[in-house]
Amino acid sequence: MQTIPAPIEQSAESTSHPRGLYLLFATEMWERFSYYGMRAVLVLFLTKAMMMDKAFASKFYGGYTSLVYLTPLIGGFISDRYWGNRRSILTGGLLMALGQFTLFFSASNYGAADTHALSHWMLYLGLGVMIVGNGFFKPNISSMVGSLYSPADKRKDAAYTIFYMGINLGSFIGNTITSLIGDTGNPADFRWAFLACGIAMLLGTVVFNWGKDKYLHTPEGVQVGETPAISGGIMGVYALLPVLLAIILGILWLDSAKFPTIAPLLGVAVVGIAYMIFSDKSLSGADIKGIMVIFIVSFFVVFFWAAFEQAPASLTFFADEQMNRTIFGFTLPASIFQNLNAIFVVVGAPLMAMVWTALGRRGAEPPSPLKMCIGLAMLAAGYLVMCFGVHNLQPGVKVSMFFLVALYFLHSVGELCLSPIGLSLVNKLAPVKFASLLMAVWFLANAAANYLAGYMSSLYPDPKSTAPAPEILGYHITNLYDFFMVFVVSAAVAAAILFLISGKLAKMMDARNYPAPIAQA
Repeated sequence: MQTIPAPIEQSAESTSHPRGLYLLFATEMWERFSYYGMRAVLVLFLTKAMMMDKAFASKFYGGYTSLVYLTPLIGGFISDRYWGNRRSILTGGLLMALGQFTLFFSASNYGAADTHALSHWMLYLGLGVMIVGNGFFKPNISSMVGSLYSPADKRKDAAYTIFYMGINLGSFIGNTITSLIGDTGNPADFRWAFLACGIAMLLGTVVFNWGKDKYLHTPEGVQVGETPAISGGIMGVYALLPVLLAIILGILWLDSAKFPTIAPLLGVAVVGIAYMIFSDKSLSGADIKGIMVIFIVSFFVVFFWAAFEQAPASLTFFADEQMNRTIFGFTLPASIFQNLNAIFVVVGAPLMAMVWTALGRRGAEPPSPLKMCIGLAMLAAGYLVMCFGVHNLQPGVKVSMFFLVALYFLHSVGELCLSPIGLSLVNKLAPVKFASLLMAVWFLANAAANYLAGYMSSLYPDPKSTAPAPEILGYHITNLYDFFMVFVVSAAVAAAILFLISGKLAKMMDARNYPAPIAQA
């Protein structure tokens, strides 16, 4: 492998971080601009321009976002065996930009499916291309963060927290721009949101390509993320991309228009990947315990993200229809409230890193599973606030935006306790040979959660509907209070169970001989 001299700041004893972290920060920032900027207006585009009803749009959104997190299983495997991180990131970035530009053309001639069939097929095509591209991009850029540090480097938790700030900064910029130029009340303007997202994705890909050889290396100066030395399938994978796209489009269409298809695939993926990993005889007992922790924690993550990901779906419907959005005489776009999460995370991330550092110095820092338990508790608290806001809400009365602001604040605190800590946990516990694949397992939990989020959003009570009240497990949802209470109960129960087993999980993590993580600001 090509090597370059290791700069001083990359030593394990340094308090600063390698410059490669900030290259990945910038790349991820622009990619998240693209993804979250598009996602912020997606359900509004589907209902107001493509004339889908809320329930169908919610399930369609859930199908798309679940596949976005499912394809990293494929991308992680191909990266480990054939392409390496760098080639995967570049290919994925270009595909996602192409998908956004396809959505721009779809939104340029919008309408109902029976009168604008081509626009709807372009919608499917654009989303399908982005799903494939994300599969190569997402797991590889996340796993590269950890590869910049030595295995026992105590800066990893802080590095992932900084990286997470890039995610939320990109989300904030993208959401702001697409809300202002796309969510204007004129359906024709949604296309400008998709165009902006395509340009942002191209920019992120160019930035990564510019700095990858100069900055992406280990503390010893060894280049990371390059194509594996023994790889005979580089061009063969390129030839398979159209086949993969066709399969993704078929699944997306079947799941949205015919019958549930993605849920069984998720089950098969869990069983398949578990067999692939646990059947490897070279794994030590400590390796197996670490991998089991990843799978167990990922299960609880499903409950967090299924409720959290209501932001671009049911919570956007709520902001659009049931919330007073006027401030100082100006009516805010409904989609722009999703920015609150990004603002709170960007501001709170360094503060949270300081908290973990202070606790660590006193020997009181909680183990990663317990931090994630706190995240679930904050999620339940956010929906409980909303329950107070909508309790006994009279028809025609709109809710103060204070309740949604409070929800996003509590959810953001919960996210900082769960998501960056989980990313760091996967990187530390995953054996090197399964690094990208196990990072994809983390995103598999997100896939299941997003699919469930779409289903849950389809239960959103529509006061204009004359259909019977939706129900889940025999619980009838007749109003917004009933709807939000579902998330309070599910998140609280998950938090309680994770709390009870967090001690056992911490002992299993200790088998990997990693010290307790100490984040640094």
